[in-house]
Parts: sequence; C-alpha cells; structure tokens
Amino acid sequence: MSRISIASDHDSSDALPVSQGRIADFADDPVVCMRRLWARHGEVAALEEGTQRIHFVFGPHYTKQVLSDATTFHSRFFALRGPRRSSHRRVTSGLLSMNGDEHRRHRRMVMQPFQKSAIGAYHETVCEVADELVSGWQPGQLVDINAEMTRYMLRLTSRILFGLDNAELAEHVGELTERWVALNHALGPAAFSADDASTDLYEELLAAAGELEVAAKEMIRSRRDGKPGSDVLSLLLRAHDEQGGITDEQLMGHIVLLFGAAHLTSAHTLTWTLLLLAQHPDVMRQLHEELTTVVGDREPRQEDLDALPYLDRVLKESMRVLPASSYSQRVAAEPTQLGPFSLAPGAVVIFSQFITHHLPELYAEPERFLPDRWLDLRPSPYAYLPFGAGPRMCIGAALGMMQLKISLPSLLRRFKFSLVPGATVNARVMSTMLFPTTSVPMRIESQDGQFTSQPIGGNIHTLVDFPSVSGASPIRKAA
Repeated sequence: MSRISIASDHDSSDALPVSQGRIADFADDPVVCMRRLWARHGEVAALEEGTQRIHFVFGPHYTKQVLSDATTFHSRFFALRGPRRSSHRRVTSGLLSMNGDEHRRHRRMVMQPFQKSAIGAYHETVCEVADELVSGWQPGQLVDINAEMTRYMLRLTSRILFGLDNAELAEHVGELTERWVALNHALGPAAFSADDASTDLYEELLAAAGELEVAAKEMIRSRRDGKPGSDVLSLLLRAHDEQGGITDEQLMGHIVLLFGAAHLTSAHTLTWTLLLLAQHPDVMRQLHEELTTVVGDREPRQEDLDALPYLDRVLKESMRVLPASSYSQRVAAEPTQLGPFSLAPGAVVIFSQFITHHLPELYAEPERFLPDRWLDLRPSPYAYLPFGAGPRMCIGAALGMMQLKISLPSLLRRFKFSLVPGATVNARVMSTMLFPTTSVPMRIESQDGQFTSQPIGGNIHTLVDFPSVSGASPIRKAA
C-alpha cells in the first residue's frame, strides 16, 4: 500500500505548539480533534505521534500564507493514490492532484463553463430539475431530506456539467462516488502510519475505484453518443480527442472530481440550510416574506438573484456555521517556515474552514445561526472561505451559489419543512466534507407561512446552538 510521507520537523517539541496523540484520532472526528488543538495552542499547532507530525492552521493569518503560496504549498488531496496503472490512480488524477504549470493549464481548460458569463445559461435547467423534484412530493409526506437533496443534485449535476439526462446513471455514479469517498476517509490513517489491518480495506478501495471508473466511462460513452454541447464534459472530450491536451488518466480524474465535488457539497449545503431554517422559525418567516414579495408563486428568475438580500445572508450564514467543506490539506514542496515550525518538504498542513468560521474573535457567538450578522460583516477571503481561497479557489463557486439561490426559492415557495420531533441528527466530517451520518427526517407540508421548530437530538447540537423550542426542551443526545 502506497503512503504519503509526513516529514518530521527537526525542531524539538519543547516550547512548540505540539500535542501528542493518535493521528487516527483526527480521522475519527476531525472537528473534535481540531477544536482541542485550537483551544490548547491557538492559530498554529501540530499533532504528533512518534516521529510523525501533522500541522494545522486556524484563522486568516496562517491560512493566507498556506493558500496564497501555491509554489511552496502543494495540493495532495488524496493521501492514497494507488498503484500506477490502477483505476484508483486514474480517478484521483484530476485538478486536486495537480500542481504548478500542469494545474494552471488544466484549470484554464475547465474554467470556461464556470465563468459568470456562462452561468446564466444554466438557470432554466435548475428550475426544470427543481420542478421535477417538488412535483413528486405530496403534503404530509415524510422524507429523508438529505437523500432527496442528494438525488436532486445528482440529476442537476449530470444535466449541467455533463449534458446528460439519465437519472438512473447519475444516481449509480453518485452512490459509487459516496462509497469511494467513505473508503478514502476510512483509510486516511493508513497513509500516515503502517497498519496491516488496513490491507483488506485498501483492496476494497481499489475495487470501488474500478467500479466507479466503469460507471464514469459509461457517462463518457453516453455523452459521445449525443450532440456535443457547451457542458464541461463536452469541453474535456474535445480537449482529449482533438487537441491532445489531456490524457485518458487526466480525463477520468477530472470527471470523477467534478461530479463528486459538485453534487456532494451542494447537496449537503441544501440539507444543512433546510435544517437550520426548520429550527429557526423566525429566520424562515423573514425569508418567506422576502420570497413571497420578490418571487411570489412563479419560478425564480435570473434577475431575482440580486433582489433577495436576505436569502443571500441565509446562505452565507449556513455555509459559515455548517460548511460542506470543513477542512483540506496542503503539503510543503520545499523547506519553509510556518509560524514556529520549520517545515521540511513533505510536511502536511491542514487548514480548516470549520474552525476558522467558528473563531469567536472573527464571529460573535460563532455557534449561533444569525443571518443578519452579514448586514455589517465583511470578513477577509481567508476568514470566510466556504469555497476555499487563493489561486486554487473552487472553480464552481459562482455556479454553486446560483444553483442554491434558485433551488431554495423553488422548494420553499411550494412547501415548508419541519423536522420529525425527537429525531436524532448526527454529522461527521469525512474526507474533508461535513456529512449527515443519520437520516435527516423532515415532514413536507404545503407552504402556509406558519413555522415552528421541533425538539431533536444528536451531535448536531455540538456544532450549532439552536434556539429553545416553544413548549419543549431540545433533546441533547451525544453521537
């Protein structure tokens, strides 16, 4: 099993902000581990086990140093790349595994469909897919809203990014992607230290990558059989077939990365936003008033996006308090200084959107969902970074925001959502993303403008401070 190298600092741990512990503890619960490191050491820290060390930066100062310098700090998103000719190596060969001139060239290649000038063309598709979703709902229906949002974003992603209208294939690729992501997360500690017990899981990861590659090839075949368009997949296929600017391996990596990132992060953002709105009836009431005034009973239009300031604040605050992407990593490509640490090449540095978004010196009452904080708040790009920051900022940020700003009004103008009383909602960061690890059971009712919250349990209470429920106390059960 191939492993990444975590270079050991030559500094003595004495007087350095280093905590001794199991590196596997970070993979088990990244938020708990990072909160402890920040509470003990502040904005720069390290977790050390034997000769291995992982570095962490929290807050805008050191985050800016790491994310703005793409020459010194390289991306190595996938800890395990797999054998050279394996499916796993191919499906991990996209932008997140590229650096330097190669990354810049490929980023330019796939940027065109994500430009603001191109995004307006996707508006009608978002409205159509949202209407297909809500047309299948009935008042009084009980759903797992995360499953519903995941299916919705799978369909939308396949339509917008890949020019496909095959819901069954999209769901199949999505299921395989989630399984592959979970296995990458489960094997994270094996990248840092030898563990023979991980061998079977590693073989399972390679097999899952093989299945994912087969399904992705089916997406490619389907797109080639259709009429070429302006979607990302058509663009990549032209670059691959005509220009010779992209290899088979890189094509596969781009497709898997774009599909996985686009549907999972947006689905989770929609899920967390609907949960926060359901548990904050005053916020939902104010949002409903704005949507009723601006959008009414019709589909949201492109020009509405600039006329919904409260929706904008709700989304900003949702992505602050429960960011779908909660941490990521960089690797030192050359010797460098990071605060008190002298980093050798290969040293791993974790930066965390979640911890930075919850720093009390940046955000008053950071665990509370307060959209109106954004009336006056103007954080730096490295203090608020739901899409990352710097030269490797997410290329789909503008498209993602457009999808969210069209999707939410499309859902909320026809239905209201309330959590099932007593439901347990748990969340966990896996492979950098904040996943619901339980169902998020919601009852769908016709929209009548009347909103109440419900008592719920689960570790979601360790991430968000919910207001008290009228007539009941919240259930605070540990994960």
